Amino acid sequence: MSLNQLIENCKKNDTKAQGELYKLFSGKLFSTCLKYSRNYAEAEDNLQDAFLIIFDKIGQFKHKGSFEGWLKRITVNNVLQRYRSEKVFDIINENTTEAVEIDIEEDQVSIDYLLQIIQELPDRYRLVFNLYVLDGYSHKDIAELLKISVGTSKSNLARARQILKQTIEDYNEKQNLQSL
Repeated sequence: MSLNQLIENCKKNDTKAQGELYKLFSGKLFSTCLKYSRNYAEAEDNLQDAFLIIFDKIGQFKHKGSFEGWLKRITVNNVLQRYRSEKVFDIINENTTEAVEIDIEEDQVSIDYLLQIIQELPDRYRLVFNLYVLDGYSHKDIAELLKISVGTSKSNLARARQILKQTIEDYNEKQNLQSL
């Protein structure tokens, strides 16, 4: 069955088609959820919620643009909506600090460790970091998505980078001490 036919069948609330659509896209969308969620269990919840919204709103998809992009946008907005309702952005700091560059040599830290420490960032920093660095959103777009100011977006990104840099430096120092 073609993707277009699958979408049309989902619009008719065909549960078999919905199951196929879930199988087809749940892996990619789970990765998106995991990137923005605090932990694995929360990512699973966010994925389920996103698919409920997707199946509810699939009638609005008009086959213009990327279907996968449409799915991802719904998924990201669903996760961000959860954080907006939890008011993780109530602490607003307009101080934009100097941009911190993080130079990571391939043998310094593993990608798994890097993903782990990104996941451990406080919510407001992790969300801004992922949107800006990993997904390429502008600070203006992030500000609109998260309902914060552009300055807050920039400040949160700078703070996330500082935390990551310090965590990596501490990790490398600990590794160097252990190798002595």
